[in-house]
Amino acid sequence: MKENVFFIAVADNEHDETICQKLEKAFQANDWLAFVKDRDLVAIKTHFGEENTQGYVRPLNFTMLARLLRNKNAQPFLTDTSTLYSGLRANAVGHIELAERHGFGFAHTQTPLIMADGLTGDEEMNVAIPGRLYQSVKIASLIVKSQSLVVVSHFTGHMVSGFGAALKNMGMGCSSRRGKLAQHSTATPSIKKKKCTGCAACVAWCPAQAITMVEQIARIDKNKCIGCAECLTVCRFDAIGYNWSETYEQLQRKIVEHAWGVAAVKKDKVIYINFLNRISKDCDCMGGYKKISPDIGVLIAFDPVAIDAASLDLVEQKTGQSLARLSYDIPYHVQIDYAREIGFGNADYRLVQI
Repeated sequence: MKENVFFIAVADNEHDETICQKLEKAFQANDWLAFVKDRDLVAIKTHFGEENTQGYVRPLNFTMLARLLRNKNAQPFLTDTSTLYSGLRANAVGHIELAERHGFGFAHTQTPLIMADGLTGDEEMNVAIPGRLYQSVKIASLIVKSQSLVVVSHFTGHMVSGFGAALKNMGMGCSSRRGKLAQHSTATPSIKKKKCTGCAACVAWCPAQAITMVEQIARIDKNKCIGCAECLTVCRFDAIGYNWSETYEQLQRKIVEHAWGVAAVKKDKVIYINFLNRISKDCDCMGGYKKISPDIGVLIAFDPVAIDAASLDLVEQKTGQSLARLSYDIPYHVQIDYAREIGFGNADYRLVQI
């Protein structure tokens, strides 16, 4: 049986206020929040953006969603988790500061900001899954403890996972620091000595202190490397090499199994919303912004695999190109195909236009 994925179309560069109004009317006309019960603590999981990024879902949408949840006498809070790499989002203090600067603070949204994995990303709970790679996954504790979950994702390209949307927002974004480390552990970067300028940016950003400078050339200690790809992210000179054929597929499978853990612990107490506007080549963790598709719309579903499959199809239909041509030339269907293979979610969907 096909899974319903509800679709709200938007025009290219449509105002955020108009999109938010359309989404609110759709929620008011449909009983999509029926699973939220009286006094439920509701985690609204999203990405608050990184410094110098533009693509993240705008705060006014969360003001609206939280209001709808409070109308059901629920207690919503906005949340995310710490990153592996150095920077403001590496702990709860800096992360909340950045979220405040981007307009997600209580003054704008009337909704508390609480990091799901604690002060330093180590507050976690083990969730059992019948996976091929894992029998249990480490999920941020407040994702598990909350009674309901709203996953709000911004569809983008991605240098390792092919694309980022609901599955990545759950699998990577709802994992504790150790969960993230487990997912990244297969990546094997190396230094292209002829291209290394000795700027040492990779040294400063490496979360594992695995990179040192030797005679003005960066050197990676393979025994310390956690494979987080941050050296690739910050290097402006193409001096970091990756053996993609050994890393991206396995990383995507790990993301899917961690997402499975989140879905399993919430079961019928979660809804997914994907925003297909400001679609960029890179994820919202990256500085800069390169739009790769006209704006398309907003998707709502109760199955993360279905909503991601529909999102991917809509982007390729809108542009007439494969995501590999629009973003990074790597296999990008692994998340959907692997979920289907292990019996997680339903990749077969029916698009229902609102």
